[in-house]
Amino acid sequence: MGLEVGGYHEHADWPKMGPSLVIASCLILAIRTAKWPARFDTSSTEQDLNTEIEFAIKAANRVLMTLATKYESIFPQKKEPWYRATEEDLPE
Repeated sequence: MGLEVGGYHEHADWPKMGPSLVIASCLILAIRTAKWPARFDTSSTEQDLNTEIEFAIKAANRVLMTLATKYESIFPQKKEPWYRATEEDLPE
């Protein structure tokens, strides 16, 4: 016959959360570097920017993971079916 669906588990749809992490990281980076003067030299500024980028990614990831752990229902949800054993699945 086929598998019988017993119900569904709802989980956060992780692929849809990727853009949220990128946007949040960019916002953190923009806020933290807003008062920096516009420069194009590659001496110490590049290292400072790399440090700020790493910080923004880690901060956004930490917030996103905390929210996803405690308040998973605020994110896009995905239904995953779970299957019930039928008589065909049971050994005789």
